[in-house]
Amino acid sequence: MTTTFDGPLHHPDRLFIGGEWVSPSSSSTITVIDSTNERPFLTIVEAQPADIDRAVAAAREAFDHGPWPRMTHQQRAAHLRAFAEGLRRRSADVGQVWPRESGGLHSMSAFNVERAAKEFEFYAGLADTYAFEEVHTPSAGEFGLLVREPVGVVGAIIPWNGPVSSLTHKVAPALLAGCTIILKSPPEAPAEGYLAAEIAEEVGLPPGVLNVVTADREVSELLVRDPRVDKISFTGSTVAGRKIGAICGERMARYTAELGGKSAALLLADADLEQAARSLAAAECAISGQVCASLTRIVVPRQLHDRFVDLLADAFGQVVVGDPYDDASQMGPLASERQFERVNGYIAKGLLDGARLVIGGGRPQGLDRGYYVAPTVFAGVDNSTTIAQEEIFGPVLSVIPADDETDAVRIVNDSVYGLNAAVFTRDVDRARAVAGQIRTGTVGHNSYRADFGIAFGGFKQSGIGREGGTEAIRLYTEMKTVILDGKPARYRGA
Repeated sequence: MTTTFDGPLHHPDRLFIGGEWVSPSSSSTITVIDSTNERPFLTIVEAQPADIDRAVAAAREAFDHGPWPRMTHQQRAAHLRAFAEGLRRRSADVGQVWPRESGGLHSMSAFNVERAAKEFEFYAGLADTYAFEEVHTPSAGEFGLLVREPVGVVGAIIPWNGPVSSLTHKVAPALLAGCTIILKSPPEAPAEGYLAAEIAEEVGLPPGVLNVVTADREVSELLVRDPRVDKISFTGSTVAGRKIGAICGERMARYTAELGGKSAALLLADADLEQAARSLAAAECAISGQVCASLTRIVVPRQLHDRFVDLLADAFGQVVVGDPYDDASQMGPLASERQFERVNGYIAKGLLDGARLVIGGGRPQGLDRGYYVAPTVFAGVDNSTTIAQEEIFGPVLSVIPADDETDAVRIVNDSVYGLNAAVFTRDVDRARAVAGQIRTGTVGHNSYRADFGIAFGGFKQSGIGREGGTEAIRLYTEMKTVILDGKPARYRGA
Protein backbone atom coordinates (compact mmCIF):
# COMPACT_ATOMS: atom_id res chain seq x y z
CA MET A 1 0.00 0.00 0.00
CA THR A 2 1.37 3.38 -0.98
CA THR A 3 2.27 5.59 1.95
CA THR A 4 -0.01 8.51 2.75
CA PHE A 5 1.29 11.68 1.13
CA ASP A 6 2.14 14.55 3.44
CA GLY A 7 3.58 17.14 1.12
CA PRO A 8 7.06 18.34 2.10
CA LEU A 9 6.96 21.61 0.15
CA HIS A 10 6.74 24.83 2.16
CA HIS A 11 5.56 27.16 -0.62
CA PRO A 12 3.72 25.30 -3.41
CA ASP A 13 1.67 28.46 -3.98
CA ARG A 14 4.71 30.63 -4.72
CA LEU A 15 7.65 30.97 -7.11
CA PHE A 16 11.27 31.35 -5.98
CA ILE A 17 12.61 34.46 -7.67
CA GLY A 18 15.32 36.84 -6.55
CA GLY A 19 15.88 34.96 -3.32
CA GLU A 20 12.25 35.30 -2.22
CA TRP A 21 9.04 33.29 -2.40
CA VAL A 22 6.89 35.55 -4.53
CA SER A 23 3.24 35.46 -5.54
CA PRO A 24 2.65 34.37 -9.15
CA SER A 25 1.23 36.70 -11.76
CA SER A 26 -1.89 34.56 -12.20
CA SER A 27 -4.01 31.95 -10.47
CA SER A 28 -2.96 29.22 -12.91
CA THR A 29 -1.92 25.96 -11.25
CA ILE A 30 -0.58 22.52 -12.16
CA THR A 31 -1.99 19.36 -10.60
CA VAL A 32 0.40 16.42 -10.44
CA ILE A 33 -1.14 12.95 -10.66
CA ASP A 34 0.19 10.13 -8.49
CA SER A 35 1.59 7.52 -10.89
CA THR A 36 0.79 4.70 -8.44
CA ASN A 37 -2.96 5.27 -8.16
CA GLU A 38 -3.93 7.91 -10.79
CA ARG A 39 -5.12 10.38 -8.14
CA PRO A 40 -4.10 14.03 -7.68
CA PHE A 41 -1.47 14.45 -4.99
CA LEU A 42 0.18 17.86 -5.48
CA THR A 43 -0.86 21.26 -6.79
CA ILE A 44 1.68 24.00 -7.50
CA VAL A 45 1.56 27.34 -9.29
CA GLU A 46 2.19 27.49 -13.02
CA ALA A 47 4.51 30.25 -14.20
CA GLN A 48 3.21 32.61 -16.87
CA PRO A 49 5.11 34.98 -19.20
CA ALA A 50 5.35 37.72 -16.57
CA ASP A 51 6.86 35.26 -14.10
CA ILE A 52 9.50 34.09 -16.58
CA ASP A 53 10.36 37.73 -17.28
CA ARG A 54 10.73 38.41 -13.56
CA ALA A 55 12.94 35.34 -13.03
CA VAL A 56 15.22 36.27 -15.94
CA ALA A 57 15.48 39.84 -14.67
CA ALA A 58 16.48 38.58 -11.22
CA ALA A 59 19.15 36.28 -12.62
CA ARG A 60 20.45 39.04 -14.91
CA GLU A 61 20.68 41.50 -12.03
CA ALA A 62 22.44 38.95 -9.86
CA PHE A 63 25.01 38.25 -12.55
CA ASP A 64 25.62 41.83 -13.66
CA HIS A 65 25.63 43.49 -10.24
CA GLY A 66 25.53 40.83 -7.53
CA PRO A 67 28.38 39.30 -5.55
CA TRP A 68 28.19 35.73 -6.92
CA PRO A 69 30.30 36.04 -10.12
CA ARG A 70 32.81 38.18 -8.20
CA MET A 71 33.44 35.64 -5.44
CA THR A 72 36.42 33.36 -5.61
CA HIS A 73 35.83 29.80 -6.73
CA GLN A 74 36.64 28.68 -3.20
CA GLN A 75 33.94 30.94 -1.77
CA ARG A 76 31.40 29.53 -4.18
CA ALA A 77 32.59 26.01 -3.37
CA ALA A 78 31.60 26.52 0.26
CA HIS A 79 28.02 27.13 -0.88
CA LEU A 80 28.12 23.97 -3.01
CA ARG A 81 29.20 21.91 -0.01
CA ALA A 82 26.38 23.42 2.03
CA PHE A 83 23.97 22.60 -0.79
CA ALA A 84 25.15 18.97 -0.71
CA GLU A 85 24.33 18.75 2.99
CA GLY A 86 20.97 20.39 2.32
CA LEU A 87 20.18 17.67 -0.20
CA ARG A 88 21.00 15.01 2.36
CA ARG A 89 18.68 16.63 4.91
CA ARG A 90 15.83 16.58 2.38
CA SER A 91 16.41 13.00 1.20
CA ALA A 92 13.24 11.69 2.85
CA ASP A 93 11.22 14.46 1.20
CA VAL A 94 12.53 13.47 -2.23
CA GLY A 95 11.44 9.93 -1.40
CA GLN A 96 7.93 11.25 -0.79
CA VAL A 97 7.58 12.80 -4.24
CA TRP A 98 9.83 11.14 -6.83
CA PRO A 99 8.08 7.73 -6.98
CA ARG A 100 4.71 9.44 -7.31
CA GLU A 101 5.86 11.85 -10.01
CA SER A 102 8.10 9.58 -12.08
CA GLY A 103 7.46 5.98 -11.05
CA GLY A 104 10.94 5.41 -9.62
CA LEU A 105 11.44 2.99 -6.75
CA HIS A 106 11.43 4.52 -3.28
CA SER A 107 14.34 2.24 -2.43
CA MET A 108 16.43 4.05 -5.07
CA SER A 109 15.54 7.57 -3.97
CA ALA A 110 18.05 7.92 -1.13
CA PHE A 111 20.80 6.52 -3.38
CA ASN A 112 20.02 9.13 -6.05
CA VAL A 113 20.07 11.96 -3.51
CA GLU A 114 23.39 10.84 -2.07
CA ARG A 115 24.86 10.59 -5.55
CA ALA A 116 23.64 14.14 -6.26
CA ALA A 117 25.15 15.42 -3.00
CA LYS A 118 28.50 13.86 -3.88
CA GLU A 119 28.36 15.51 -7.29
CA PHE A 120 27.96 18.92 -5.65
CA GLU A 121 30.99 18.06 -3.52
CA PHE A 122 32.93 16.96 -6.59
CA TYR A 123 32.44 20.33 -8.25
CA ALA A 124 33.28 22.11 -5.01
CA GLY A 125 36.59 20.23 -5.05
CA LEU A 126 37.37 21.55 -8.53
CA ALA A 127 37.66 25.05 -7.07
CA ASP A 128 41.20 24.15 -6.05
CA THR A 129 42.20 21.98 -9.01
CA TYR A 130 40.51 23.17 -12.21
CA ALA A 131 42.53 25.43 -14.52
CA PHE A 132 40.29 28.50 -14.65
CA GLU A 133 43.43 30.37 -15.74
CA GLU A 134 46.22 28.97 -17.92
CA VAL A 135 49.52 30.73 -18.50
CA HIS A 136 50.66 31.04 -22.13
CA THR A 137 53.54 32.67 -23.93
CA PRO A 138 52.01 35.15 -26.38
CA SER A 139 53.42 35.92 -29.84
CA ALA A 140 53.41 39.59 -28.83
CA GLY A 141 53.48 41.00 -25.32
CA GLU A 142 55.20 39.48 -22.30
CA PHE A 143 52.55 37.43 -20.53
CA GLY A 144 49.45 35.60 -21.74
CA LEU A 145 46.50 34.06 -19.97
CA LEU A 146 43.66 31.88 -21.18
CA VAL A 147 40.87 32.62 -18.70
CA ARG A 148 37.62 30.72 -18.29
CA GLU A 149 34.93 33.09 -17.01
CA PRO A 150 31.25 32.33 -16.25
CA VAL A 151 29.09 32.19 -19.36
CA GLY A 152 26.45 34.34 -17.64
CA VAL A 153 22.76 33.71 -17.06
CA VAL A 154 21.78 30.07 -17.58
CA GLY A 155 18.35 28.71 -18.34
CA ALA A 156 18.40 25.12 -17.02
CA ILE A 157 15.49 23.04 -18.30
CA ILE A 158 15.18 19.60 -16.68
CA PRO A 159 13.06 16.51 -17.46
CA TRP A 160 10.54 14.63 -15.34
CA ASN A 161 12.18 11.21 -15.10
CA GLY A 162 15.14 12.09 -12.86
CA PRO A 163 14.82 15.71 -11.73
CA VAL A 164 17.25 15.55 -8.79
CA SER A 165 20.02 14.10 -10.93
CA SER A 166 19.28 16.39 -13.86
CA LEU A 167 19.23 19.60 -11.85
CA THR A 168 22.48 18.57 -10.17
CA HIS A 169 24.26 18.00 -13.51
CA LYS A 170 23.37 21.56 -14.49
CA VAL A 171 23.22 23.61 -11.31
CA ALA A 172 26.40 22.36 -9.61
CA PRO A 173 28.93 23.17 -12.40
CA ALA A 174 27.10 26.37 -13.32
CA LEU A 175 27.27 27.61 -9.73
CA LEU A 176 30.97 26.84 -9.38
CA ALA A 177 31.69 28.64 -12.64
CA GLY A 178 29.94 31.74 -11.29
CA CYS A 179 26.75 31.68 -13.36
CA THR A 180 23.28 32.62 -12.21
CA ILE A 181 20.43 30.28 -13.04
CA ILE A 182 16.74 30.04 -13.86
CA LEU A 183 15.80 26.43 -13.15
CA LYS A 184 12.71 25.46 -15.13
CA SER A 185 11.06 22.41 -13.60
CA PRO A 186 8.77 20.08 -15.58
CA PRO A 187 5.04 20.21 -14.85
CA GLU A 188 4.99 16.43 -14.39
CA ALA A 189 7.64 16.54 -11.64
CA PRO A 190 7.99 20.00 -10.08
CA ALA A 191 8.65 19.09 -6.45
CA GLU A 192 12.42 18.55 -6.67
CA GLY A 193 12.91 22.03 -8.10
CA TYR A 194 10.98 23.46 -5.16
CA LEU A 195 13.14 21.49 -2.75
CA ALA A 196 16.24 22.87 -4.47
CA ALA A 197 14.87 26.39 -4.02
CA GLU A 198 14.29 25.77 -0.32
CA ILE A 199 17.85 24.49 0.03
CA ALA A 200 19.20 27.54 -1.83
CA GLU A 201 17.36 29.80 0.60
CA GLU A 202 18.57 27.77 3.58
CA VAL A 203 22.27 27.83 2.60
CA GLY A 204 22.23 31.54 1.82
CA LEU A 205 22.79 31.73 -1.92
CA PRO A 206 22.72 35.44 -2.82
CA PRO A 207 19.40 36.70 -4.24
CA GLY A 208 18.83 35.83 -7.88
CA VAL A 209 21.61 33.24 -8.13
CA LEU A 210 19.09 30.37 -8.32
CA ASN A 211 15.52 31.07 -9.40
CA VAL A 212 12.96 28.26 -9.73
CA VAL A 213 9.79 28.23 -11.82
CA THR A 214 7.54 25.54 -13.26
CA ALA A 215 5.94 25.98 -16.67
CA ASP A 216 4.75 24.05 -19.68
CA ARG A 217 6.38 24.21 -23.10
CA GLU A 218 4.80 27.35 -24.53
CA VAL A 219 5.80 29.55 -21.60
CA SER A 220 9.14 27.77 -21.21
CA GLU A 221 10.03 28.78 -24.75
CA LEU A 222 10.13 32.39 -23.59
CA LEU A 223 13.13 31.48 -21.46
CA VAL A 224 14.89 30.09 -24.52
CA ARG A 225 14.12 33.18 -26.60
CA ASP A 226 15.04 35.80 -24.00
CA PRO A 227 18.21 37.70 -25.07
CA ARG A 228 19.12 38.24 -21.41
CA VAL A 229 19.74 34.48 -21.07
CA ASP A 230 23.27 33.65 -22.20
CA LYS A 231 23.01 29.86 -22.25
CA ILE A 232 20.36 27.17 -22.31
CA SER A 233 21.09 23.76 -20.82
CA PHE A 234 18.35 21.32 -21.79
CA THR A 235 17.63 17.69 -21.07
CA GLY A 236 14.61 16.18 -22.78
CA SER A 237 13.25 14.90 -26.05
CA THR A 238 15.05 15.23 -29.35
CA VAL A 239 12.03 16.97 -30.86
CA ALA A 240 12.15 19.71 -28.22
CA GLY A 241 15.94 19.82 -28.40
CA ARG A 242 15.93 20.52 -32.13
CA LYS A 243 13.58 23.45 -31.62
CA ILE A 244 15.65 24.84 -28.76
CA GLY A 245 18.81 24.51 -30.84
CA ALA A 246 17.19 26.41 -33.71
CA ILE A 247 16.07 29.24 -31.43
CA CYS A 248 19.47 29.51 -29.76
CA GLY A 249 21.14 29.48 -33.15
CA GLU A 250 19.06 32.46 -34.26
CA ARG A 251 20.38 34.62 -31.44
CA MET A 252 23.81 32.95 -31.06
CA ALA A 253 23.04 31.82 -27.51
CA ARG A 254 25.19 29.09 -26.05
CA TYR A 255 23.38 25.82 -25.48
CA THR A 256 23.89 22.20 -24.60
CA ALA A 257 21.35 19.45 -25.09
CA GLU A 258 21.18 15.94 -23.66
CA LEU A 259 18.46 14.33 -25.74
CA GLY A 260 16.87 11.00 -26.57
CA GLY A 261 18.31 7.64 -27.41
CA LYS A 262 17.61 4.24 -28.90
CA SER A 263 20.66 2.57 -27.49
CA ALA A 264 21.87 -0.87 -28.43
CA ALA A 265 23.54 -3.76 -26.67
CA LEU A 266 25.72 -5.77 -29.03
CA LEU A 267 26.33 -9.41 -28.08
CA LEU A 268 29.37 -10.98 -29.72
CA ALA A 269 29.51 -14.72 -30.35
CA ASP A 270 31.54 -15.37 -27.18
CA ALA A 271 29.22 -13.41 -24.87
CA ASP A 272 28.01 -14.96 -21.63
CA LEU A 273 24.34 -15.10 -22.62
CA GLU A 274 22.97 -15.77 -19.15
CA GLN A 275 24.91 -12.87 -17.64
CA ALA A 276 23.85 -10.59 -20.49
CA ALA A 277 20.17 -11.47 -20.03
CA ARG A 278 20.32 -10.81 -16.29
CA SER A 279 22.22 -7.57 -16.74
CA LEU A 280 19.94 -6.15 -19.43
CA ALA A 281 16.75 -7.12 -17.62
CA ALA A 282 17.95 -5.54 -14.38
CA ALA A 283 19.05 -2.32 -16.05
CA GLU A 284 15.68 -1.88 -17.75
CA CYS A 285 13.97 -1.81 -14.33
CA ALA A 286 15.44 1.64 -13.63
CA ILE A 287 12.56 4.14 -13.57
CA SER A 288 10.49 1.56 -15.49
CA GLY A 289 12.63 1.95 -18.59
CA GLN A 290 12.10 5.73 -18.65
CA VAL A 291 15.80 6.39 -19.15
CA CYS A 292 17.23 8.07 -22.24
CA ALA A 293 20.33 5.84 -22.20
CA SER A 294 18.38 2.61 -21.74
CA LEU A 295 19.66 -0.35 -23.80
CA THR A 296 16.46 -1.29 -25.59
CA ARG A 297 17.83 -2.68 -28.88
CA ILE A 298 19.66 -5.96 -28.31
CA VAL A 299 21.64 -7.12 -31.34
CA VAL A 300 22.64 -10.80 -31.24
CA PRO A 301 24.21 -13.30 -33.64
CA ARG A 302 21.43 -14.94 -35.62
CA GLN A 303 22.44 -18.42 -34.49
CA LEU A 304 22.10 -17.35 -30.82
CA HIS A 305 18.89 -15.36 -31.22
CA ASP A 306 16.33 -17.89 -30.05
CA ARG A 307 18.37 -19.09 -27.10
CA PHE A 308 19.03 -15.56 -25.93
CA VAL A 309 15.38 -14.56 -26.33
CA ASP A 310 14.39 -17.38 -23.99
CA LEU A 311 16.97 -16.32 -21.41
CA LEU A 312 16.00 -12.65 -21.63
CA ALA A 313 12.28 -13.41 -21.42
CA ASP A 314 12.88 -15.57 -18.37
CA ALA A 315 14.98 -12.90 -16.61
CA PHE A 316 12.73 -9.97 -17.50
CA GLY A 317 9.57 -11.95 -16.83
CA GLN A 318 10.65 -12.58 -13.24
CA VAL A 319 10.84 -8.86 -12.45
CA VAL A 320 8.38 -7.94 -9.68
CA VAL A 321 6.28 -4.97 -10.81
CA GLY A 322 4.38 -3.15 -8.12
CA ASP A 323 4.00 -0.27 -5.70
CA PRO A 324 7.31 1.65 -5.68
CA TYR A 325 7.02 2.01 -1.88
CA ASP A 326 6.98 -1.77 -1.46
CA ASP A 327 10.54 -3.01 -0.92
CA ALA A 328 9.67 -6.20 -2.81
CA SER A 329 9.01 -4.25 -6.01
CA GLN A 330 11.75 -4.21 -8.63
CA MET A 331 9.93 -1.91 -11.05
CA GLY A 332 7.23 0.69 -10.49
CA PRO A 333 4.74 2.41 -12.80
CA LEU A 334 5.27 4.77 -15.69
CA ALA A 335 5.10 8.45 -14.85
CA SER A 336 1.80 9.51 -16.38
CA GLU A 337 -1.27 8.56 -18.35
CA ARG A 338 0.31 10.10 -21.45
CA GLN A 339 3.39 7.93 -21.04
CA PHE A 340 1.26 4.86 -20.35
CA GLU A 341 -0.67 5.39 -23.58
CA ARG A 342 2.53 6.09 -25.51
CA VAL A 343 4.22 2.85 -24.43
CA ASN A 344 1.14 0.74 -25.09
CA GLY A 345 0.82 2.38 -28.49
CA TYR A 346 4.35 1.28 -29.38
CA ILE A 347 3.62 -2.25 -28.21
CA ALA A 348 0.62 -2.36 -30.55
CA LYS A 349 2.75 -0.97 -33.36
CA GLY A 350 5.36 -3.67 -32.78
CA LEU A 351 2.71 -6.37 -33.22
CA LEU A 352 1.40 -4.72 -36.39
CA ASP A 353 4.93 -4.62 -37.82
CA GLY A 354 5.33 -8.36 -37.35
CA ALA A 355 7.60 -8.59 -34.31
CA ARG A 356 6.98 -11.60 -32.05
CA LEU A 357 5.76 -10.70 -28.57
CA VAL A 358 7.47 -13.07 -26.15
CA ILE A 359 6.35 -11.69 -22.77
CA GLY A 360 4.46 -8.69 -21.45
CA GLY A 361 2.48 -6.40 -23.68
CA GLY A 362 -0.03 -5.03 -21.21
CA ARG A 363 -0.82 -4.39 -17.56
CA PRO A 364 0.66 -6.78 -15.02
CA GLN A 365 -1.92 -9.01 -13.43
CA GLY A 366 -3.55 -7.50 -10.34
CA LEU A 367 -2.44 -3.92 -10.99
CA ASP A 368 -5.61 -2.28 -12.25
CA ARG A 369 -4.80 1.22 -11.02
CA GLY A 370 -1.64 3.18 -11.66
CA TYR A 371 0.36 3.43 -14.87
CA TYR A 372 1.90 -0.03 -14.78
CA VAL A 373 3.20 -1.86 -17.85
CA ALA A 374 4.52 -5.41 -17.72
CA PRO A 375 8.14 -6.06 -18.74
CA THR A 376 7.93 -6.65 -22.50
CA VAL A 377 10.23 -8.47 -24.93
CA PHE A 378 9.88 -8.58 -28.71
CA ALA A 379 11.86 -11.12 -30.75
CA GLY A 380 12.87 -11.22 -34.41
CA VAL A 381 12.68 -7.45 -34.69
CA ASP A 382 13.68 -5.79 -37.95
CA ASN A 383 15.88 -2.79 -37.19
CA SER A 384 13.97 -0.67 -39.72
CA THR A 385 10.65 -0.96 -37.84
CA THR A 386 9.17 1.66 -35.56
CA ILE A 387 9.89 -0.09 -32.27
CA ALA A 388 13.56 -0.40 -33.25
CA GLN A 389 13.97 3.17 -34.47
CA GLU A 390 11.85 5.34 -32.15
CA GLU A 391 12.41 5.99 -28.46
CA ILE A 392 9.66 4.25 -26.48
CA PHE A 393 10.71 5.30 -22.96
CA GLY A 394 9.27 2.28 -21.23
CA PRO A 395 10.09 -1.34 -20.33
CA VAL A 396 10.11 -2.67 -23.88
CA LEU A 397 13.10 -4.59 -25.28
CA SER A 398 13.64 -5.56 -28.91
CA VAL A 399 15.95 -8.43 -29.88
CA ILE A 400 17.41 -8.03 -33.36
CA PRO A 401 19.32 -10.81 -35.17
CA ALA A 402 22.56 -10.02 -37.04
CA ASP A 403 24.38 -12.09 -39.64
CA ASP A 404 27.89 -11.42 -38.31
CA GLU A 405 29.91 -8.87 -36.34
CA THR A 406 30.10 -6.42 -39.24
CA ASP A 407 26.35 -6.60 -39.70
CA ALA A 408 25.84 -6.16 -35.96
CA VAL A 409 27.89 -2.96 -35.88
CA ARG A 410 25.97 -1.68 -38.89
CA ILE A 411 22.67 -2.32 -37.11
CA VAL A 412 23.85 -0.62 -33.93
CA ASN A 413 24.86 2.49 -35.90
CA ASP A 414 21.70 2.46 -38.05
CA SER A 415 19.89 4.99 -35.87
CA VAL A 416 19.42 8.74 -35.74
CA TYR A 417 20.47 8.49 -32.10
CA GLY A 418 23.88 7.90 -30.57
CA LEU A 419 23.65 8.16 -26.79
CA ASN A 420 24.68 4.85 -25.25
CA ALA A 421 25.70 1.30 -26.14
CA ALA A 422 27.22 -1.83 -24.66
CA VAL A 423 29.38 -4.66 -26.00
CA PHE A 424 29.04 -8.09 -24.42
CA THR A 425 32.11 -10.26 -24.87
CA ARG A 426 34.56 -12.15 -22.67
CA ASP A 427 37.47 -10.45 -24.48
CA VAL A 428 38.24 -6.93 -23.26
CA ASP A 429 40.38 -6.19 -26.33
CA ARG A 430 37.52 -7.09 -28.65
CA ALA A 431 35.22 -4.92 -26.54
CA ARG A 432 37.56 -1.96 -26.98
CA ALA A 433 37.93 -2.57 -30.70
CA VAL A 434 34.18 -2.79 -31.30
CA ALA A 435 33.55 0.23 -29.06
CA GLY A 436 35.70 2.22 -31.46
CA GLN A 437 33.32 1.38 -34.30
CA ILE A 438 30.14 2.42 -32.45
CA ARG A 439 28.96 6.02 -32.81
CA THR A 440 27.65 6.74 -29.35
CA GLY A 441 28.68 8.96 -26.46
CA THR A 442 29.16 6.05 -24.06
CA VAL A 443 30.01 2.39 -24.65
CA GLY A 444 29.94 -0.05 -21.75
CA HIS A 445 31.40 -3.54 -21.43
CA ASN A 446 29.12 -6.40 -20.38
CA SER A 447 26.61 -4.05 -18.75
CA TYR A 448 24.66 -0.83 -18.97
CA ARG A 449 27.10 1.96 -18.13
CA ALA A 450 26.82 5.73 -17.71
CA ASP A 451 29.30 7.82 -15.75
CA PHE A 452 28.67 11.49 -15.08
CA GLY A 453 31.97 11.59 -13.22
CA ILE A 454 33.71 11.30 -16.61
CA ALA A 455 31.27 12.79 -19.14
CA PHE A 456 27.84 11.96 -20.52
CA GLY A 457 26.18 12.94 -23.76
CA GLY A 458 25.49 11.80 -27.27
CA PHE A 459 26.40 11.69 -30.93
CA LYS A 460 23.98 12.60 -33.72
CA GLN A 461 20.45 13.50 -32.56
CA SER A 462 21.19 12.45 -28.98
CA GLY A 463 22.52 15.88 -28.20
CA ILE A 464 25.29 18.46 -28.19
CA GLY A 465 27.88 18.83 -25.45
CA ARG A 466 28.54 16.75 -22.36
CA GLU A 467 27.36 16.79 -18.77
CA GLY A 468 29.38 15.64 -15.78
CA GLY A 469 33.05 15.69 -14.87
CA THR A 470 35.41 18.49 -15.75
CA GLU A 471 33.90 18.69 -19.25
CA ALA A 472 30.78 20.31 -17.79
CA ILE A 473 32.77 23.26 -16.39
CA ARG A 474 33.87 24.18 -19.90
CA LEU A 475 30.26 24.41 -21.00
CA TYR A 476 29.41 26.99 -18.32
CA THR A 477 32.37 29.23 -19.09
CA GLU A 478 33.54 31.51 -21.87
CA MET A 479 37.24 31.61 -22.79
CA LYS A 480 39.03 34.93 -22.78
CA THR A 481 42.59 35.56 -23.94
CA VAL A 482 44.41 38.23 -21.91
CA ILE A 483 47.81 39.50 -23.16
CA LEU A 484 49.80 41.73 -20.80
CA ASP A 485 53.07 43.64 -20.89
CA GLY A 486 54.07 42.10 -17.58
CA LYS A 487 53.13 39.51 -14.96
CA PRO A 488 50.27 40.29 -12.55
CA ALA A 489 51.13 40.21 -8.85
CA ARG A 490 49.88 36.67 -8.27
CA TYR A 491 52.26 35.36 -10.92
CA ARG A 492 55.23 37.39 -9.63
CA GLY A 493 55.09 35.59 -6.30
CA ALA A 494 54.09 38.85 -4.62
